[in-house]
Amino acid sequence: MKVKTLIVGLGNPGPKYDNTRHDVGFMVLDKLCDGEFKHEKRFNAEVCDSLRCHAREGGNLDSGQARMTDNEVTLMKPQTFMNLSGEVVKAFADYYKVAPENIWVIHDDVDIPFGEIKIREGGSSAGHKGIDSLIKQLGTQDFLRFRIGVKNEFFENIETEDFVLQKFTQDEQLKLPEIIDLCTEEIRKILKTGGREPKTLKTE
Repeated sequence: MKVKTLIVGLGNPGPKYDNTRHDVGFMVLDKLCDGEFKHEKRFNAEVCDSLRCHAREGGNLDSGQARMTDNEVTLMKPQTFMNLSGEVVKAFADYYKVAPENIWVIHDDVDIPFGEIKIREGGSSAGHKGIDSLIKQLGTQDFLRFRIGVKNEFFENIETEDFVLQKFTQDEQLKLPEIIDLCTEEIRKILKTGGREPKTLKTE
């Protein structure tokens, strides 16, 4: 399997964390899988097991190869918990010789208002445990990040660790598909054009 670009969605495994703010990276990958990407049914199960990556029934691969046009792209949902995300990404990147600049990471960000997405390369973790783990394991901050805003009016009254593990509010759930679509369309665009300039996207 040849990997040109590794796209990582950060989240926590298991139904307990479905539809929580910390899982928005997983949601974006699910949307990508339902779109233009075509799944490869074959992937190295032995390697994936050693990296703690598993395939789910139904076609959504936690780690496997997907293709879009002539680009070889792997979508990964690490099945470690958030704080250990860097371990599986590092192991996969080392095995398939994926350079950090070809790793794209999608994650929630409590410093950005809900409805906004900021895209940039590099930068500190700003306290995000998954990004902390990635920076530590990869030894660099130089990977592309899709930072999906989850901050709302309740954030200041709740501990950050609790806030990100809460489910989206009913109003947010109505808006969430638009945000996920916006992020997936930008990912497709960058894959096609190669443009990686910093930008901020906002829903209507």
